[in-house]
Amino acid sequence: MTLFHILAKDKPGALSVRQENRNAHLAWIGEYPDAVKVAGPLLSDAGDMIGSMLLIEAESKDALEKLLAEDPYAKAGLFGSVEITPFKWVIGAPA
Repeated sequence: MTLFHILAKDKPGALSVRQENRNAHLAWIGEYPDAVKVAGPLLSDAGDMIGSMLLIEAESKDALEKLLAEDPYAKAGLFGSVEITPFKWVIGAPA
């Protein structure tokens, strides 16, 4: 298993898409309690949600990409960009 850092930035002006799909997105996240280690929205200086940051454990990058494709946010076309990077959790990692 590999831990991945996902940085997904919303398309400009897509706050309404995020808000409309937030409950479905949170329900989707809740289906993977063992895999999703950290998740939360990125915020603008004004406090508006503008993206997502996640740490997810997966068998491979391909498996992760298949999982992320099922995210209601992704299905709604919310993201303008998504960066996926393998991550090694050192400080603050759960025991």
